[in-house]
Amino acid sequence: MWIGFAELDYLLGDVHSLKHKRSIVRPIIAEIRRRFSVSTAEVGHLDAHRRTVIGVSVVAADRSHVVDVLDAVERFAGGRPEVELLAVRRRVFSSSDF
Repeated sequence: MWIGFAELDYLLGDVHSLKHKRSIVRPIIAEIRRRFSVSTAEVGHLDAHRRTVIGVSVVAADRSHVVDVLDAVERFAGGRPEVELLAVRRRVFSSSDF
């Protein structure tokens, strides 16, 4: 079993409230879940207006599938015009690593 995760660190545009931030972040999370069938949540900068970190995780039988899914998520994440992707942190583990 292979487990992979990515943290997508975003800078949001002209956002002045948490309510406006959520209106931008929620559709991104929903689209990532729908397109890639992965677990996704906002995991960082929860109280900051202009920053967010979205976490994505995937589990599969082989490493190449995990890497392919995380690559596709990263390409999608970088292509959003309303936000700027600052950094992506990724890790891939085997169940035998634990």
